[in-house]
Amino acid sequence: MTFVLDIHALHTLPPSNINRDDTGAPKSAVFGGVPRHRVSSQSWKRAIRNDFETSLGREHVGYRTKRVADLVADRIVALTGETWDRERADAAAESIFTAAGIKVTKPTPPKTEDQDEKARGAETGYLLFLSPRQLENAARLLVEKDGQKLTKKEAKEVLDDSHSVDIAMFGRMVADASDFNVDASVQVAHAIGIHESEPEFDYYTAVDDIVEDNEETGAGMIGTTQMISSTLYRFATIDLESLTENLGDAAVAQDAAAAFVSSFISSLPTGKQNSFAHNTLPELVYVTLRDTRSISLVNAFENPVRAQDGESRREKGAQALAEEAATLQKEYGFEPLESFVLGLGDMTSAFEGLAARVTLPELGDKLREALAAHSGKPSA
Repeated sequence: MTFVLDIHALHTLPPSNINRDDTGAPKSAVFGGVPRHRVSSQSWKRAIRNDFETSLGREHVGYRTKRVADLVADRIVALTGETWDRERADAAAESIFTAAGIKVTKPTPPKTEDQDEKARGAETGYLLFLSPRQLENAARLLVEKDGQKLTKKEAKEVLDDSHSVDIAMFGRMVADASDFNVDASVQVAHAIGIHESEPEFDYYTAVDDIVEDNEETGAGMIGTTQMISSTLYRFATIDLESLTENLGDAAVAQDAAAAFVSSFISSLPTGKQNSFAHNTLPELVYVTLRDTRSISLVNAFENPVRAQDGESRREKGAQALAEEAATLQKEYGFEPLESFVLGLGDMTSAFEGLAARVTLPELGDKLREALAAHSGKPSA
């Protein structure tokens, strides 16, 4: 059964630089023949994962690091107290990844390494995604085995079970051991401006306090930074069937989907945040539950939104989004099973007849009810 949850949002940012390219400029893209502000999907997925730590708790969020062996060894030492020294714990931790077919290497210590700094264990050649439960179960298995060699089956049972919510959603790729790959159940689009925009430069100076106290002139430093402001269209979709498979429980998957929607709304990339304090929330969120296929509404903005004097670009964007949704629904017949909208002021009025009006505190419960009610419904 196809069962997908689509999340659309309009999100206005003031002058900021939350996601920059290799030159320090805000990321951009050409869409509809004009340049637009862009925020990469990777940037916002990272922000969502960080928000999970607050909303769900650290125990439900995975670790993505090359130093997974260190994390397993830490847990071995915690489990055994002084029975296992660090060297033995490091060797055991390395063995489970070797048994799984995941290559690990000893890092070269820096030449100026502090004598008091703990020596690091083996590292993978790439970032590896493991859940807290997988790390804990790996440590317990190694202690139980007490030095006995592990089989690949034993390693796989531990490292490929009990996925955290973010692994289940965003997937996991293990280059040299594809058996451990996890297909992502969530897709996140690059956020893109609904109107034409280009970066501007901010010229700044820094004052030398002593020079100022001595009533001398001149800046201690001068520089420039790039910034951009825009109203972004954001989109993500959750494959509920895949999420349930990855997490192994339909009720857990429904709670995870509701948590994702909440974090999608409240999360924010933090690039240059101290300089710009771009702490806004989406002004409009439109959520649909479908048993057909996921549908992005980005083409509502192929023609850049242009507001005349006295008009709100945000409201015109909301109208364009609602018109695109209504047209696709009418012409293609892809009617959602359920749909909800929340937003500021009159921005939701364009969705009258398309979606039920809710507040953010109401949305989570409404989504859980809808997911539970339709989870066993066959495809149309």
